[in-house]
Amino acid sequence: MVLSTKPPLDTQLDKQRALKLERELALYANTMDSLVRFPFTRQGVGLDAAAGTVPVVGDIAGLVLACYAIYRALELGVPFQKLLPAIKLAVADLGVGFIPVVGDVADVFIRPSRKAVNIVHDHLREVHGITSEAHRDHPVMHRMLEKRQAESAVWRNPVVSWFWLHIPDMLGVLVLAWIGYSIFLLAGWIGQWVS
Repeated sequence: MVLSTKPPLDTQLDKQRALKLERELALYANTMDSLVRFPFTRQGVGLDAAAGTVPVVGDIAGLVLACYAIYRALELGVPFQKLLPAIKLAVADLGVGFIPVVGDVADVFIRPSRKAVNIVHDHLREVHGITSEAHRDHPVMHRMLEKRQAESAVWRNPVVSWFWLHIPDMLGVLVLAWIGYSIFLLAGWIGQWVS
């Protein structure tokens, strides 16, 4: 048996490459677990919850898609033992998913892909000292911000960066306010119509 002399992937990654790979995994996890997020939180609804509404097939598809996030974490050099909580969560998601209605609601809260991203982040913080969370919380906006920062110093200003990264959250607050106001107007209109 020949042992590989190739060092583990996590020691081959420089800090920038690790950040980029974690951002890609975070984008995948956001799509799966929080595509539509509640503003200024990490909680939301993603494709996993949508797939879970299809009995049995959707739950199995959710497990397969969660396993992809775990596989990517292994590629990043995260030890298997560290990923066990994400694996257990993926299996729990599958088990609970078979229960009608309860499984659909649980899909919003049981998020194995997000758990894998959190484990990867903790691992990369230990290995590379990456402490920033913007790239995993807002991966698309962060990638766009990096490009803008390379072109202009204005985008490196912390206040400008913060506002840019939180545009989706601010738009979400406006949408929620609009929905709330619409419900208020509708309730008033129904109240007048009934009386």
